[in-house]
Amino acid sequence: MNRVLKGLAALGIAAAVSGGAALAAEEAHNAAEPTHFPIHKPHEMDWSFAGPFGKYDKGQLQRGLKVYKEVCSACHSMKLVAFRTLEELGYSDAQVKAFAAEYEVTDGPNADGEMFTRKALPSDYFPPPFANDEAAAASNGGAAPPDMSLLAKARGVERGFPTFIFDIFTMYAENGPDYIHSLLMGYDEQPPAGMEIAAGTHYNPYFIAGKSLAMAKPLTDGQVTYDDGSPETLDQYSRDVSAFLMWAAEPHLAERKQTGLSVLAFLIIFAGLLYLTKRKVWSAVPH
Repeated sequence: MNRVLKGLAALGIAAAVSGGAALAAEEAHNAAEPTHFPIHKPHEMDWSFAGPFGKYDKGQLQRGLKVYKEVCSACHSMKLVAFRTLEELGYSDAQVKAFAAEYEVTDGPNADGEMFTRKALPSDYFPPPFANDEAAAASNGGAAPPDMSLLAKARGVERGFPTFIFDIFTMYAENGPDYIHSLLMGYDEQPPAGMEIAAGTHYNPYFIAGKSLAMAKPLTDGQVTYDDGSPETLDQYSRDVSAFLMWAAEPHLAERKQTGLSVLAFLIIFAGLLYLTKRKVWSAVPH
């Protein structure tokens, strides 16, 4: 009887040890899984358009356009950007016409009631790479690539308290470009041991909606040739296309800032005049 009891006790201890080890292993595995996204906050970059006096670097925007055209446009549309707005990047009217003519757009119907294709005009918008969202999703593993027209304003990581308080005074509005740049640079990082990455997806700790995304690493060193001698590196590509997407989302950023500064100057002068008027009117009135 004693032998039976000792045997059962030994089995119980072994089961407890085995169960404890399994629980510890499960806890260690779960510890590798993130509890928030993005896993890493985007790096704050030094942009020419940052701050109250910031403005776009046209050379950088032209390089960013080239990166978009040669790489991003294969999957991502930019339906809200017209070719004619490229003149703001420093291109002449003839250059814009030649650039637009490289694309074909659907037009019509013609006299026979049929749609037809023609070379794009400056008044046209960037044509999408796919006929519709369903076709885009079917060609990209079930996930339709987002339109890039407003991507730099639509994407951004909440900076939380008290950072957003300081952002009001520094006029920080570059969270979208910061996020895009960090995302493009984040593909080289490896997931920690124990983290499971779904098949067909790619780990990126800067992705705002999960630990991995369907888009593979789009840019590598030397992929796009620059005509102005700028470095042909992943970091430079990421900076340039992020700045270009910021311009696409807010092309009148510099004008808006200038208007805001003018309004502030007017309000300060107006407040001073009101104060002086009040002193003048009420100075002789006994209190």
